[in-house]
Formats: sequence, C-alpha cells, structure tokens
Amino acid sequence: ISEAMAAKLNQQIKEETYSAWIYKAMAYSFEDMNLSVFAKWFFKQSQEEIEHADKFAKYLVNQGAKVKLTEIPAPKTDWASGEEICEAAVEHEKKVTKMIHDLWDAAHTEGDKATLSFLNWFVDEQVEEVASTTELLEMVKLAKTPGQILMLEGRVWRMVESRS
Repeated sequence: ISEAMAAKLNQQIKEETYSAWIYKAMAYSFEDMNLSVFAKWFFKQSQEEIEHADKFAKYLVNQGAKVKLTEIPAPKTDWASGEEICEAAVEHEKKVTKMIHDLWDAAHTEGDKATLSFLNWFVDEQVEEVASTTELLEMVKLAKTPGQILMLEGRVWRMVESRS
C-alpha cells in the first residue's frame, strides 16, 4: 500500500471515529427529549461507526502500514428537534459516502486492487446507511405531534432490532 493511500485511510479512521461521536451526541439529545428508542438507534449507529474505523485500522495493519490516530473535534450537541437531528444524520451519511467514493477513486487511480476490493464493502454499506437515515428522517417528518413521535418509537424499535 502506498504512503499516500495509507494516509488517506488513516484520515478515514478519524472521520469514522468522528461519526461515532456525532451519533453519540445525537443519541444523548434524544435521551434528553425522552425518546429512548430513537436514542438507541443512534447509539447503535455510533457503535457501527467505531466498527468501521476498526475495519480501516485492521486493513492498514494487514497491509503493513501504521495506524495513526489523531485528534477528533467535538460534535454538535445543541439540537433544536428530532427532525433537525435526523436531517443532519442524512447529510452526514451523504458526506461520508462522498469520502468513501473519493477513497475508491484514489485506489483506482493508483491501481491498488486490494484497497479497491476492501473499499467495495464500504461503498455497499453507504447505500444502506443513507437509506436507513433517510427512512428515519421521512418518518419523523410525517409525525406532526408529540403523540405521533411516540408512536414512531415502536417502528424505530423494529428498525433497531432488525440491525442486531
């Protein structure tokens, strides 16, 4: 693996870890709103992002490259509503998708077949990530009253359990 590609993958480790912090902050905001099932969805999302960071790190180790952990910024913690949180989650997943696509393009340009193969899983994963966050946002947009949001928690519970 080239030094340039290793540096890009190390940057992605930072981005995946930052994603975990973003989702954890969102989860705590939902807990503050007494929407514990929405919180559980975002806690689970946070854990998945840590798993993604670990996959990148393990790949670097397997390729004989150094894992370089760097400082991550603090995430936003002051959300006005559940809808705002979900909108931000969708936009964040679109941003991460672009990052993954940029990594794939860089590996393709380098002719790095091993990294291309490794990244294919993430390309596919991002399709699911954008779809699930978009589904959550669309459901929240439909709920116009606090009672409807509480009713949504049952559906979100099923979404969380199907990802277990």
